[in-house]
Amino acid sequence: MTLRVCYGGTFDPVHNGHLAVARAARDASGAQVFLLPAADPPHKGPTHASAQQRARMLDLALAGETGLKVDRRELYREGPSYTIDTLLELRHELGDELPLAWLVGGDSLSQLHTWHRWRELFAHAHILAVQRPGSHIDPESLARIAPLVGAEVAARWRTLDALQASPAGGLAVLPMEELRPESSTELRRRIAAAYSDWHEWVPPSVASYIDRHDLYSTPGPDSGSL
Repeated sequence: MTLRVCYGGTFDPVHNGHLAVARAARDASGAQVFLLPAADPPHKGPTHASAQQRARMLDLALAGETGLKVDRRELYREGPSYTIDTLLELRHELGDELPLAWLVGGDSLSQLHTWHRWRELFAHAHILAVQRPGSHIDPESLARIAPLVGAEVAARWRTLDALQASPAGGLAVLPMEELRPESSTELRRRIAAAYSDWHEWVPPSVASYIDRHDLYSTPGPDSGSL
């Protein structure tokens, strides 16, 4: 069976960096990649756009993209959007045999031990960690930076291709060839400061949606100054 990759996040808003990661996961693995906007992200404060607005921007960004889809399931669940709850729901729907991977950034991998019931994640999915240019994810580095995570995954390292061979339990690395400048925080700052170059960071359809609904024009607590 073909690997399915899940890419969770706030996507507040979705930008070209998110799309580059999703495309890289699709192209490297041949998987379908589902982007899951969180309704109530447990590791972040309140979002700046509503859940439905963030999901709609994802719809616009992924229109016409082969192998990339939006999954809204976390928007319909009350309480914090815990990954373990999402994986349990997916397993109930998809069965126990489908290879399933949860896509995380390298920074999130080193913080995995702070996630709710984090050790249980491996019973239901693989973890696919994005390695940005200039960084390196390896057993020694991970054990030094995040000893609990390093110990848990010591016997779980796999190649990306090997994730197809089992439904869950592995850790693989997805290298990114190009360093992306985009971040949602910086993007919101640029929009609030009326910098016109922010349009280059998102698909045109998303830029039009942000302009039409006047999103992010008011500086938030993380906007700072430029």
